[in-house]
Amino acid sequence: MVRDVGLAEDLAQDALVAALDRWPESGVPEKPGAWLMATAKHRAIDHLRRGTRLKIKEEQIAREIEIQQEWTTADLESAMDDHIGDDLLRLVFVSCHPVLSTEASVALTLRVLGGLTTDEIARAFLVTEPTVAQRIVRAKRTLTEAQVPFEVPRGAEFAERLSSVLQVVYLIFNEGYSATAGDDWMRPALCEDALRLGRILAELVPNEPEVHALVALMEIQASRIRARVGPTGEPILLLDQNRARWDHVLIGRGLAALERAEQLGGARGPYALQAAIAACHARSRTAAETDWKRIAALYASLAQVAPSPVVELNRAVAISMAFGPAAGLDLVNALTAEPSLKTYHHLPSVRGDLLEKLGRIDEARAEFERAAMLTRNARVRDLLLERARACGGRS
Repeated sequence: MVRDVGLAEDLAQDALVAALDRWPESGVPEKPGAWLMATAKHRAIDHLRRGTRLKIKEEQIAREIEIQQEWTTADLESAMDDHIGDDLLRLVFVSCHPVLSTEASVALTLRVLGGLTTDEIARAFLVTEPTVAQRIVRAKRTLTEAQVPFEVPRGAEFAERLSSVLQVVYLIFNEGYSATAGDDWMRPALCEDALRLGRILAELVPNEPEVHALVALMEIQASRIRARVGPTGEPILLLDQNRARWDHVLIGRGLAALERAEQLGGARGPYALQAAIAACHARSRTAAETDWKRIAALYASLAQVAPSPVVELNRAVAISMAFGPAAGLDLVNALTAEPSLKTYHHLPSVRGDLLEKLGRIDEARAEFERAAMLTRNARVRDLLLERARACGGRS
């Protein structure tokens, strides 16, 4: 209605504050969503009346309100409905508008709808926090200046936004799977949200292989959640996990989704390749049975489709497992000059692991300590410091 993301956020928050103030005394209304919408719209009218330069818009919206006041709450909810059928996913599609770059759309959506902080988004993109903050501010301004209608896309517009939506869902899942900061290694609620959105997408666009591939990747990764933490919440790394604790129902669903993606054909995209890597782990009964040569080859393909320093780092790990730590260390050393990995704690963590395997204990300890300084997650920091102390006891 106001075509201004920042103002819409403020109005929505005002409506929620009003509900917190009134509902404890009056009780929750029969249709709380319609109540909140009507309250926010009335506050929008009040705001527009205070701006003389928006006189024309005020009259237009006032007429809209007069019409809507004649509606029943059922009419209002029906008008708000659409083919997507999920409020959060609907808003994700609305925010991923083509007037914005993919980076801006994803940053804005993750901040406004995904609940991620600018710091968490910055680390996901391997950029600085001010860069992300500027992207979000510019994205809001661009949408406002372009007077973009916030409506659910259909047809070609729906397909045009799908790539950004998949990226948003994937990043939300990743933040849940390995939390950027805080006292917990994982935020399972975010993983559940992302999985739910992915499953809905797979029903909406059943012939899109990358949608099924993303669902496959998330299902398989989520299958390990119970095995990734110890009794007191400490992280348990992949090779040390009790695979009997993996959720084999989720693995089955993930493998089925991957098979569906492969049956649909087309070139393998980044999610299909990552899902294939996850499937290699899922099919291995023990860590020793893992086909690391295949995983290294899949990472090489991924580096061609979606090149990034993080993919190269993961490929180095796979090569070290397949061909020895020295081979992996050569690749990792080449990444130390990469600016985007300067504050990425996984780089010194991987380097420390490889140095330890090669018997270069003092160097390994220094790398683990540096990685511990870079991470913002308390659980990961404790794990890295413990590995550094273990090196100190052997030097």
